[in-house]
Amino acid sequence: MKEKTTLALAQISCKRGSKKENIQKMQKYIKKAKKRNAQLIVFPELSLTGYTIRDQIYELAETIPGPSTKALEKIAEKEGIHIIFGMPELSQKTHAVIYNTAVLIGPKGYIGKYRKMYLPTHSVFEEKRYFRQGYTPEVFETEVGKIGIMICYDVFFPEVSRLLRLKGAQLIICISASPAVRRHFFETLTCARAIENTVFLAYVNLTGLEDGLQFWGGSRLISPGGKVKVQAKYDTEDLVVAEVDYSAIKPVEAFVPTIRDLRPEIFEELKKYAEEL
Repeated sequence: MKEKTTLALAQISCKRGSKKENIQKMQKYIKKAKKRNAQLIVFPELSLTGYTIRDQIYELAETIPGPSTKALEKIAEKEGIHIIFGMPELSQKTHAVIYNTAVLIGPKGYIGKYRKMYLPTHSVFEEKRYFRQGYTPEVFETEVGKIGIMICYDVFFPEVSRLLRLKGAQLIICISASPAVRRHFFETLTCARAIENTVFLAYVNLTGLEDGLQFWGGSRLISPGGKVKVQAKYDTEDLVVAEVDYSAIKPVEAFVPTIRDLRPEIFEELKKYAEEL
């Protein structure tokens, strides 16, 4: 595993319901990222299909592996790059159970997936109507680092990123479809999650207009000390590239020893009182 990697944040808008067109757009951005020596490129939440697809989801969801993941595997192999993207995943055991899933693919093929744990179902959001929740955060050991993945609303729950860090994540990727009214929350919380876990955190948000929702973009890479190393534009498609130097984690861990100072007994109290809500 390398000590450094070059990361591309691909902030795109999606053609709702058109997997073919979205894969074609991803391929264009992958080629651009490769020209800038990126080893990992990240796309937003549900970037395969668009976010506001409602009942179309039952026609668009696929198993993993499936046709779309295989198409992106071929692109990853050809370009020699790792790819993370979001899609609706159809359970292999049933015909109508669907997950909001992030997929990780490398030059040698499919690596793994993460199913969104926290599904917003309030105000303009209706994810529990369509998706089944995931149950555990996963960390993937790859040639470009130990990568943990979460999705959008997961960032509001610090226990998700904390568990990813305790499982060894050096880089946490958060893919998102956040509308503009939530911008302040995400800009604050992504920095907090990086600082409290002394970890690199990459946030990649959707942009564009879907069914009356304006997605604000603003994708960013945040250092373990909470500094925004690179940021994409607001409200438009953009591609930004930055180097992740994992050796930067150690001095921050010593200066802000949050992992050393963890109190595991607090988690037992948390569980107790959460069950009594």
